[in-house]
Amino acid sequence: MSRSWRKIAVAAICLMTEGCADGAKIVQQHDRGGVVIYPFKDGQGPMLSAFRKDAMDLMKEKCSGRSYDIVREGETKGRTRVVSPLDGAQEMVEERRWGIQFECN
Repeated sequence: MSRSWRKIAVAAICLMTEGCADGAKIVQQHDRGGVVIYPFKDGQGPMLSAFRKDAMDLMKEKCSGRSYDIVREGETKGRTRVVSPLDGAQEMVEERRWGIQFECN
């Protein structure tokens, strides 16, 4: 497989999945909870995102397996980035993100 076809294949796989976006991650934390964010696609929405389960797992891990309460959740600041699926071609990709503020019980 030539080098340029390999780039095209990787770019296509990235676009078909979550756009090669970062997964769920904790962006703020304190002793009793924090805030976790994850990317989602427009057509899918935040509740059906493959990363929502990862976000829930991070909250459970942060709370050492104990239960937690979701204080609030909603769309947070996303990001726009440039991808180059083909040599010389550039495309702007907007990533939307969902945030969940939680407290451990």
